[in-house]
Amino acid sequence: MQQKSIKIIGAGLAGSEATWQVISRGFNVELYEMRPKKSSKAHKTDKFAELVCSNSLRGTDLTNAVGLIKEELKICNSLIMQSAELARVPAGGCLAVDRNIFSSYIDNALRKHPLVEIHEEEITDLENFISKIDTSSTPVIIATGPLTSAKLSISIKNFLASITDENNNCATLSFFDAISPVITDDSLDKSQMFFQSRYDKGNGDDYLNIPLTKLQYHGFIELLKTAEKFDGHDEELVDDISGLCPFEGCMPIENMLERGDNTLLFGPMKPVGLTDTRTGKKPFAVIQLRQDDKYGKLWNIVGFQTKLKHSEQIRIFRTLPGLQNAEFARLGSVHRNTFINSPKFLNNISELQSQRGLFFAGQITGVEGYLESTASGLVAGINACRILENKEVLPFPSNTAIGALLNYISTKNKHFQPMNVTYGLIPYYFALLDQTELTKNGRRKKLGKNERRLMTAENALKELERFMNSE
Repeated sequence: MQQKSIKIIGAGLAGSEATWQVISRGFNVELYEMRPKKSSKAHKTDKFAELVCSNSLRGTDLTNAVGLIKEELKICNSLIMQSAELARVPAGGCLAVDRNIFSSYIDNALRKHPLVEIHEEEITDLENFISKIDTSSTPVIIATGPLTSAKLSISIKNFLASITDENNNCATLSFFDAISPVITDDSLDKSQMFFQSRYDKGNGDDYLNIPLTKLQYHGFIELLKTAEKFDGHDEELVDDISGLCPFEGCMPIENMLERGDNTLLFGPMKPVGLTDTRTGKKPFAVIQLRQDDKYGKLWNIVGFQTKLKHSEQIRIFRTLPGLQNAEFARLGSVHRNTFINSPKFLNNISELQSQRGLFFAGQITGVEGYLESTASGLVAGINACRILENKEVLPFPSNTAIGALLNYISTKNKHFQPMNVTYGLIPYYFALLDQTELTKNGRRKKLGKNERRLMTAENALKELERFMNSE
């Protein structure tokens, strides 16, 4: 057994994946996790890699960049992807999982591994923690996620501010995030709903749909607009975080409605690709329920992140068809989401520019999404090992989804905001913009968007295979 080790703070998706990559290469890990001694309002268990928001890991099709990043993670022997496949539940064209099976698999894999030493403690003073470590010989990965505790958030901000001559506020940013309610299966009146996946993807009937008429839709949104809402204040924080905006990719429905009464018709309540199988008609609006566990006993209200007070959620959602007697396994809520100004501080392997061997990983870096966080942890873990081996660190190829995402968070950006993976980040995709193909009638036409995406994906997977084989 090699005695060299890496210290990892946080056992969420990024920290768990980083740990797996390190121990898979034969090095020891000291893994620090504050739960169960201290938890957040969003966490419900003490298991590693708990999914606190949606149970969906999003689309699997290679015409979507998140489908590509899934395939890349598989090539890289990702623990998170192993667990996701094991815990998979029906979700049309998406990869959704049973939360408990998912986190339990990861928790067991790491807790029982002989190279992992678990420290159940909260790290609150980053500068003090790393002052005792030579990170160039004992790398440290900070993967505390968007739910980084208040004390550590402030410590990180102060630490980063100490290495720049700009105002402290440049060091860390915060925004509020939100999660959707989950309803028990036996409390639903399914006679008022219909099973169908949008455009019949997956098995064609993976979602439960609540159809609404125009009158029902407008009645529902009037209730939403007048309901009492949680103001989003985090009492634990001692600095001022008032007036912050929610993240666009996980916006509460109440914030969406501020943009107009019809906004939800183009968001989570859009009827596109759905036909009420009971009537053969297209509904005016639809609310979709997605299976949240392996056995179909829990259903997540898709896209309905909310900051409504709990009593208001129960009152308003029970006005919907089929939800009159709904029982809620989990109500929606808002929580603080923290990320650093990564382009100012990190390079393209998530390492601090000014300190060798000190990495940040996961959503705290400004990557947004479960798989994106996983990828960030994977890159940090692999390169932390290379430092232990006295090897040159390796940025991932820029034409892969993983490499493009890490380039995004390390490239100077005056208005840096969290980012999901997208083909718009990959240079190869834009290199195909002017490429043409010969049609059957002998004319040439530009490649379509999906053709460019599939060609980009094919190239990315080939590049990544070569990269990992040489790693």
